[in-house]
Amino acid sequence: MNIASATGDVREAEFEQLMRTYETEVLRICFLCLADRGMAEDALQDTFTKVWRSMDRFEQRNDCSVKTWIMRIAVNTCRDYRRSSWFRHRSATRSLEDLPPALTPISQDSRELFLDVLGLPEKYRHVILLYHYQGMTAEEVASALGISRPTVSRCLKKAYALLRSEQGEEDRI
Repeated sequence: MNIASATGDVREAEFEQLMRTYETEVLRICFLCLADRGMAEDALQDTFTKVWRSMDRFEQRNDCSVKTWIMRIAVNTCRDYRRSSWFRHRSATRSLEDLPPALTPISQDSRELFLDVLGLPEKYRHVILLYHYQGMTAEEVASALGISRPTVSRCLKKAYALLRSEQGEEDRI
């Protein structure tokens, strides 16, 4: 066996480990961003294609974790999908029955809150999803979205305010 093939085998093993480790989390975030299981699966594949292509260039820049790096690729891939003209003309209805099982809320209140989160404007929704549903720190969210740490804090505060006002409106109805 020559050195080039040995290096290729190591790279493939590393990539397979990344896929096993982050596949479910990437699928979740893609589904939540796109609200379509089929598109989320396509975005998952595109995300890992991009990961494969850029594995050699990733060097934990700015103390960025591998998870943060992969989530940033996933969010950007979903943004590209959402920019397509086809996506803008399709129905954006979300059904809780379409959610992957690990994301399905248990109580009626949590179902309503979850739908309210999905209805937030994109910049707030991404911050909430990464921070609360992916369990990332504010620093990781900032790195994944390419924004500053104070911006993450402001987006979280604004998202909480929007969610509170949404819950308040439902209580008045």
